[in-house]
Amino acid sequence: MKIYDKEGLLGDILGKVEILKGRACILDKEKIREKLIDSLVYNALFNEDPQIKDACRWLIREIGYGFGIIPSSIYPFYEKKGKGEFPNITVPAINIRGLTYDTARAVFSASKITNSFLFIFEIARSEMEYTEQPGDEYATSIIAAGIKEGISFPVFIQGDHFQIRRKIPQDIENVKALIKDVIEAGFYNIDLDTSVLVDLSQPNVYEQQRNNFTSAAELTEYIRKIEPKGINVSLGGEIGEIGGKNSNEEELREYMRGYLTEIEKRGIKIGISKMAVQTGTVHGGVPLPSGGVADVKLDFNTLDVLSKVSKEYGLAGTVQHGASTLPLQLFNKFPETDVAEVHLATEFQNMVYNLIPDEFREKIYVYLRESCKKEMKEGETETQFLYKTRKKGFGPFKKDFFELKDDTKKNIREKLEEKFLTIFKMLKVTNTNTAEITSLFKPLYYPKPFPEILE
Repeated sequence: MKIYDKEGLLGDILGKVEILKGRACILDKEKIREKLIDSLVYNALFNEDPQIKDACRWLIREIGYGFGIIPSSIYPFYEKKGKGEFPNITVPAINIRGLTYDTARAVFSASKITNSFLFIFEIARSEMEYTEQPGDEYATSIIAAGIKEGISFPVFIQGDHFQIRRKIPQDIENVKALIKDVIEAGFYNIDLDTSVLVDLSQPNVYEQQRNNFTSAAELTEYIRKIEPKGINVSLGGEIGEIGGKNSNEEELREYMRGYLTEIEKRGIKIGISKMAVQTGTVHGGVPLPSGGVADVKLDFNTLDVLSKVSKEYGLAGTVQHGASTLPLQLFNKFPETDVAEVHLATEFQNMVYNLIPDEFREKIYVYLRESCKKEMKEGETETQFLYKTRKKGFGPFKKDFFELKDDTKKNIREKLEEKFLTIFKMLKVTNTNTAEITSLFKPLYYPKPFPEILE
């Protein structure tokens, strides 16, 4: 893949894209999809000239607009769902930690086959750090993948687990700065994870949840002040830290009582539209000493009860985290219990690691054994250690992943597509690309500043 200089970039877009009055006009969609988009996304990620990199990201965003691929908020759908419409549909939220362009291509390819529209691309605050994917880069990769696959509908990009870290004083200000950055990048869906602030030493559930709901209200107020005109960023709350005890009805009701009081004080009319709860899962699953992941006893009764309770507050329903490593036969139960959204990540990472060449995988493992050795716990096998830490191999080897041979990446895309096809069917999001649903969205485009290098 070639690295652009100014002349190379301008020469490559000639006859395919024309720059007029600070906007990019599409001249030849097929030529853009055939080769140009691959070169643009490569340079948007890896060109060392910041001007060229920014110009390629601008072009991808502009071309995406021409295709109809515009970052959007899923809020209008969740608003309807909170009123009892569209029951038994669970939206998959897909975290992509590495090989993002190709993985997103597999998602879009599956969506075309199943006529699916309701799915979210997301990345957590922590994932942005260890995979070295800032928000603008992540959004660029998603839009570029949609261009490559020839889709023509809005996309939902989400900040997952935007978590306040207890050990960092005033970390809420860091989260606000991150939120500002990702909203500018097109993340119009954000999960406010303030659940780590729950204080179980307090005498009652309301007081235990106080720091949680007040911080969520503060972040809600901030987002409503900075969100683009015409867009209601879709927000999620969380009452139970994933990996902890299961959530219950009292926690949900007390959180909502406090949260609604707080946002009313602040003059906010639109708050969260979904609630993440803990039902027995652990992010990434629990690795076994000899390989594989331990079975999880997921409490679907809790999901069912809390989904019903959440509807009383106008929420779309509950959100299930850490579900990708669950047996596929359980996925039917999410729509049955009217779960609004399910978050999926680790299984796709596992598939990628299983499908890359052995020598490349071992190269990553050599790096992890040294760079992450302090994370190895007493009594933990190397198999468990590598399973737990290999998510941290995507950042340092991002370019190596992108430059894998075409046949290797094609095989990975095909296997991922099969997985996404199954997930879309089981979560009941097939045939959702209909006028009834798509008419809920009126995508608004907010162009970024014109890069002077393209003049």
